[in-house]
Amino acid sequence: MSGMRVQRRRLGEPGRGRGRGPGRRLGAAAAGIGTALALTALSGCSGHTPLSKDKDVTLHVVAADYGDAKTGNSSTGYWDSVADAFEKDNPHITVDVQVVDWDHVDDTVDSMVKAGKAPDIAQIGSYADYAAKGLLYSADDLFTISQQADFLSSLAAAGSVNRVQYGLPWVSSSRLFFYNKTLFANAGIKKAPATWDELAKDARKLKADGVKEPYGLPLGTEEAQAETLMWMLGAGGGYTDTVNDYTFDSAANVTAFKFLKNDLVGKGLTGSGDPATTNRRDVFADFLAGKVGMLNGHPTLLAQAKAAHIDVGVAPLPGLKGPANDTLGVADWMMAFKQKDDHLDADSAFLRYVYSAQNSRKFLDEYGLLPVTTSVLDQMQADPKEADMRQFLVQLPRAVFYPVNKTSWGPVSDQVKKTIGKAVHGDPAQVLNSLQRFAVSQTGK
Repeated sequence: MSGMRVQRRRLGEPGRGRGRGPGRRLGAAAAGIGTALALTALSGCSGHTPLSKDKDVTLHVVAADYGDAKTGNSSTGYWDSVADAFEKDNPHITVDVQVVDWDHVDDTVDSMVKAGKAPDIAQIGSYADYAAKGLLYSADDLFTISQQADFLSSLAAAGSVNRVQYGLPWVSSSRLFFYNKTLFANAGIKKAPATWDELAKDARKLKADGVKEPYGLPLGTEEAQAETLMWMLGAGGGYTDTVNDYTFDSAANVTAFKFLKNDLVGKGLTGSGDPATTNRRDVFADFLAGKVGMLNGHPTLLAQAKAAHIDVGVAPLPGLKGPANDTLGVADWMMAFKQKDDHLDADSAFLRYVYSAQNSRKFLDEYGLLPVTTSVLDQMQADPKEADMRQFLVQLPRAVFYPVNKTSWGPVSDQVKKTIGKAVHGDPAQVLNSLQRFAVSQTGK
């Protein structure tokens, strides 16, 4: 594993630290996490006994790295500054942060847990397995009621198992429809498509004008689960129903993939490559090279497109009969593990500090991510500097997230990545029926 561990020492002793993560959510307004963090801080939540001032505590934190050490924007710098400031105000708490790249961070934490050495706090991609095993503190243990209410409601729900929130959203992102305005204008297209029929019509015009990849359709293993859900949402479908049962084989989902197969892939409107094995990174690279007419994208791609001098347009996701009512939301998660020596009060104090508006905003600004709390969402929407982000921010309250609160989602998501591409070549209903059977087999329902 490629993560590095750096001991952070109490004030007055030499030491350094490291870390990284993403998240977002909607709820009560002013009394958000930032206000409540007055670092009188060591009093715990839910009536827990305050931490004794003469008791030294070391918190072990594992966090994912959103940056790149080679370009100097590793998340290490963020966690260094946050831990230093926190330790200054809390000299009896040492924060030892281990920053691990995204390819290894989930496995790193899993190995630590299996070895009986779980970190106090982890910022990784999923939490449900640990919550199901009773290994995590709840948000109720860690935050006040007003602080919990500040999380965006959709994210609080995604972080809950049996109506108890264990997953703390760290950063988030939403998706919108991107199109190359120059290629559209050259093909005589005046505005973004609002329906799938309009999208197919525009794709045909782009192809006739020589665009190599009219619509970029990445159904390869990198992030097929994201592209899949966006198309399902456009037909009024999705991965689960209102009671959180899997619905892969719903009529809406079948309709979505019949459109992709018959009206886009079958008509040669997704480029010369096979969309079943095409990854998002490759489609994004082609878009930045001016070869793709339209695709679904996230905030980082918008910044990259502008830097590449692409005249990019952004619009709601097209749907079956009009703009989609929902869009995809993606979040990363923070969680606090129960320990035999009970670090709940120190966990609570540090997490309240990390989730303050100032510290949250610092991380979001560094990596072009979206917030997880209403207070920061409102703050960013009112900031003129966030003009490009505003269109993504307004999508957050109605974004649909993966069913990460299901312990079965990990293997189900992997199966989607491996097999969903077959639906644009073979029988969509058969592929989706197979996925439904697999998903049910993982849940026991």
